[in-house]
Amino acid sequence: MLSPSRSTQRCPKCGNENKATNYVCTFCGKRLRVEAVEKIFFWKRIEEEWTAPYPWYLKWYYLFTNSPRAFWDINHMRKKAPGNVIFWVIVLLYAFSWMALFSHFRIEDYSVEANIYWIPWMGFIAGFIFGTLYHLLFFQVVMWLFTRGANYAVDYSKKLESRFGKKSEEKTEQYQEAEMSVFSIYKGGVLQQQQAHKRKMMLCAFVPFIVIYLVEIIILGVAFPNNILMDQAGLDFVFKENFAVWAAIYAMEALIIMLWVPSLMAIAIRELSNSSTYRVVVSSYIVGVIIAIFYFFLRPVFMM
Repeated sequence: MLSPSRSTQRCPKCGNENKATNYVCTFCGKRLRVEAVEKIFFWKRIEEEWTAPYPWYLKWYYLFTNSPRAFWDINHMRKKAPGNVIFWVIVLLYAFSWMALFSHFRIEDYSVEANIYWIPWMGFIAGFIFGTLYHLLFFQVVMWLFTRGANYAVDYSKKLESRFGKKSEEKTEQYQEAEMSVFSIYKGGVLQQQQAHKRKMMLCAFVPFIVIYLVEIIILGVAFPNNILMDQAGLDFVFKENFAVWAAIYAMEALIIMLWVPSLMAIAIRELSNSSTYRVVVSSYIVGVIIAIFYFFLRPVFMM
């Protein structure tokens, strides 16, 4: 057990000094403290030697199948985090879900070709515009809430400032990509000298929305009757007459926000802040449950 008065601890593997609050050596990745929760596969810390970033397809694969490994790799070169790409894939799939819904609608005065081709694409365009604005706002609020929870649990923001400097100071990378080798990481702590790229890394935690929107595209494509007249149906028909469909969709989204997203967010926060797995997991799940409850009951189907 570390003495409360000690400000540093020596890594038993590489011999470098680390802050007393670190859970992993910032030079070699050796675990300095082992928590019981890390025996579970989903929360395991990766201690392997890192030599180069995974190809993009492996990053995506591990985000779905082995998230500790995915975030371990991303953390070594955070500027290559696929967070922004994930965001736009989510927006595109959201737009396609609108397209699937609009494919059931018809306008009586339009030709058959216009109804078949133009109305679905109108839905796609509307969904893309709304989806971009909606997800920009929603993801920003959600990340802020998880950050607030992590601040209470592990002083997340202070740890980031301590490790990576203030935002205003993060103007350029201090090291070139060519220098990001296993030797520089082990000997110079280059891993911690990059910019934090917090937003890009935390956006990776929303990758479950890709799965849910793919499922929604299928549901919306088959669960509604065809040839719904837009000028007669109105929102009452779209939502009230299909309450069960929307309730099932919103329940799936709420479960993902309650369980899967907090799990990924906790790993991202742990890797960024080099802090306790247990504490960030608890805070992330508490925040996830609160968000999911509001998210579910504030949906349009319950407001009409």
